[in-house]
Amino acid sequence: MSLKGKVAIVTGGNSGIGLAIVLELARQGANIVIDYISHPEATEALEKQVVALGDQAIGVDADVSKVADLEKLVAAAVKQFGRVDIMVNNAGVETRTSVLDTTEAQYEKVLEINLKSAFFGTQIAAKQMIKQGDGGRIINITSVHEDWPMPGNTAYCLAKGGMRMLTRTAGVELAPHNICVVGVGPGAVATPINLSTMTDPALMKKLDDAIPLGRMAQPEEIASVVGFLAGDGASYVTATTVFADGGIKQSSPGL
Repeated sequence: MSLKGKVAIVTGGNSGIGLAIVLELARQGANIVIDYISHPEATEALEKQVVALGDQAIGVDADVSKVADLEKLVAAAVKQFGRVDIMVNNAGVETRTSVLDTTEAQYEKVLEINLKSAFFGTQIAAKQMIKQGDGGRIINITSVHEDWPMPGNTAYCLAKGGMRMLTRTAGVELAPHNICVVGVGPGAVATPINLSTMTDPALMKKLDDAIPLGRMAQPEEIASVVGFLAGDGASYVTATTVFADGGIKQSSPGL
């Protein structure tokens, strides 16, 4: 499969799953707009990696919780590359707080970065794709927690549950424009967001024991799913979520 000539935007693109997605789409030939809000040096290093793969990339400092910055991202893609074919709403944060102790500020931060950004990222990218007239792909990086409760991380679960219905509803609304909207739902992935678990051997054993495949995913394993969904092989996939979770949602103690 090839994404040669395609243009992709990846929010939260300079670390973790986002970084792996950038490299996967670049390997398939896409030119990339990398959204970031910190560590510009990491973005510059990633741009060089993309160029080494034979593609082009630009970094854009944009806060995806702000609609104006999402508009800036899409405008930068159009100015630099002439179009937008793939929008990956990947940026996300969590507070690991329960319904009883989540503050208003924590709630707003999680919902704005995870859900508001995906909603308006979808809207703004879709308008550009409709203007171009030849369809496109919008890929929302959700989580197993769009459907599977995680006590002690309530705002995050709420945001991911919202992304689930954004994917399904926008997928139906945008289908007449040949724009496919798909979610990718990772389970546990070895990224900085899970560092507190990864540095605690007891927690890691507990987690690994709960995963039928017996281990966390690597970011590249999630990125490969995104790469497939961005390509021609997934032309009939929309308004649904593809889970890549090592079977964790189906695990059972066998009692």
